[in-house]
This record gives sequence, structure tokens and C-alpha cells, in this order.
Amino acid sequence: MRRTWTSKWKPGQRVPPFEARLHDGTVVSSEILDGKKYILFFYNHDGSGTCTNEACNIRDHYATLQQFGYAVYGVSEDSEKKHQKFIAKYNLPYPLIVDEGNMLAKRFDIYGKKEFMGRTSDAVHRTTFIVNDAGHFEAIIHPVDSSNHAAQILDELHLPYNR
Repeated sequence: MRRTWTSKWKPGQRVPPFEARLHDGTVVSSEILDGKKYILFFYNHDGSGTCTNEACNIRDHYATLQQFGYAVYGVSEDSEKKHQKFIAKYNLPYPLIVDEGNMLAKRFDIYGKKEFMGRTSDAVHRTTFIVNDAGHFEAIIHPVDSSNHAAQILDELHLPYNR
């Protein structure tokens, strides 16, 4: 895979403070998640082929990620209603974060110029942040292999994975 982006964030750094709404309207924040291990995977849109592959791959291995103590949150700019439909259609067992105006993606330094099919536009650079219970980045995954993303996460954490 071709590397398309480099973030200012590195493993070991503290997660930037954030607050956002989940698909059900409740609020999640770095403060609420402090003391917990969690995964934030950023993608562009509910329902697109690559994003759906990624979300479903995480779904299929969600129990394993939970077994190792990680909560999982998908993040895209889609609305609560669109997230709710996406969750229902693909039976996603984890919450999705509404990132209006890509503010969270910008805070995590993964929004910017991207080339796709010969066109350049501003978009989210598909990236996953793994956060430890001390509130620091444990790992940052980019580029993401959407069809094998759970394996990427577990490999990055040096955890066993049943392929």
C-alpha cells in the first residue's frame, strides 16, 4: 500500500482532547474514555465499498478486540441517522462517532489533500488510532488495509489473531 499521509501524532503522545456525538446522540470524549483502552478508526463515508469492508472486518473480529480490553469507535462525517442505518444494515456491534465538518479528523491531523481517481480533493486519510488506558497513542495505523484491518490492529499490538 502507498503511504499518503504523515501525521504530527506519534505513539507515546497524549491523545488530543476531543468531544463528539455518537450515532445515538450521546456524547463521547477523551475525558470520558480516560482510563480505558480504545480504538478510533477514521473512514470517509458509511456505505462506500472500502469503508464498508473495513467496518465489517472490524465487526467480524470485534469480540477478539474486546477480549483484549479495547472499545472500538468508527468515525466519519456522516449524520446520526446515516450512522444508525449503517449500523442496522451491517449489524455493527460498536458505536459510530459523528464527525461534523471533519473537526475530529482535523484535530487528529488526518484531513487534507488526497488524490483519488485522478482528482485531488480534501478528505479523510483512512487512519486508525489505538489508545492505551493512560490516554496515550499506543499505535497509529496508516495506510489501512480495509479487508484485513483487524489483523493489522492485532499485529500492531503484538496480540494473537485467528486468521
